[in-house]
Amino acid sequence: MRHKVAGWKLGRNTSHRRSLLRNLVTSLIVEERIETTIPKAKAMRPQVEKMITLGKRGDLHARRQALRIVRGREVQAKLFGELAERFADRSGGYTRVLRTRRRPGDSAEMSIVSLLEAAPAAKATAEKGGKAPRKKAAEAKKAAAKKAAKAEKPEKKKAGTKKAAAKKGARKKKSSKSED
Repeated sequence: MRHKVAGWKLGRNTSHRRSLLRNLVTSLIVEERIETTIPKAKAMRPQVEKMITLGKRGDLHARRQALRIVRGREVQAKLFGELAERFADRSGGYTRVLRTRRRPGDSAEMSIVSLLEAAPAAKATAEKGGKAPRKKAAEAKKAAAKKAAKAEKPEKKKAGTKKAAAKKGARKKKSSKSED
């Protein structure tokens, strides 16, 4: 048993594992959404969280610490610019890991790792300078259910063509003659 043994080995030696995680973190920052196996996603998540926290700090020492992990000046610019602004009001929990499927070749469990988007309500309040109004969870679910129900209902089609109207009229005449 692995009592008190923290971290993920991922079946690799130390240098390979560090390189793999650096590349995954860099790719996630650039693409904002990647597909990988669940153990890799779980191993990568704390590093991504640290990088975004460093981006929010924004000082020279934070930039140098981030450059030890992320690859490229463009990635660093995005981390300390766009992502730092997006997550300025959030104190952690910047990523989401969603389980998706099993990979056909080796049946490994796959997941999508993505950075969260800034909430639309948060954007609106940031522009106005006030707090966002909070909705109750039940009200939000009801509103979402209504929208889904509206989208699923098919619209009734009206007989818009002359041929359709003529066929309809012919059917009525036949039915009235058969009744006589």
